[in-house]
Amino acid sequence: MPAQNRPSSSGRSLEHPDRAEIRLEGVLHALADPMRLQIVCDLAAVEGELNCSVFDLPVSKSTTTHHFRVLRESGVVRQIYRGTAKMNALRRDDLEALFPGLLGTVLAAAAHQASRLGAPA
Repeated sequence: MPAQNRPSSSGRSLEHPDRAEIRLEGVLHALADPMRLQIVCDLAAVEGELNCSVFDLPVSKSTTTHHFRVLRESGVVRQIYRGTAKMNALRRDDLEALFPGLLGTVLAAAAHQASRLGAPA
């Protein structure tokens, strides 16, 4: 079983695409939604993982779950259970290897847009 799909220590696992399966159009689709882009910006601001519960999104819990699923299934984030917490991390290395400069460019553009519009990045 690929490392990405091995059960975590809690026995629960989540499906993630292997690096070779990640497609540019899927990544761009995932990043095109403002809520998902905010999640990615928040994850990019930390080195490591964040629990789903730290994200304060103005949508329902089920909608938040949907956004995380889209990000995971597109290969943008990796999710793993640690006890009862679902931890999230950007797949920086995979994205950089497949699409050099894309993540950095998107993050810089999001920060520039937030500055221009007076909104948090």
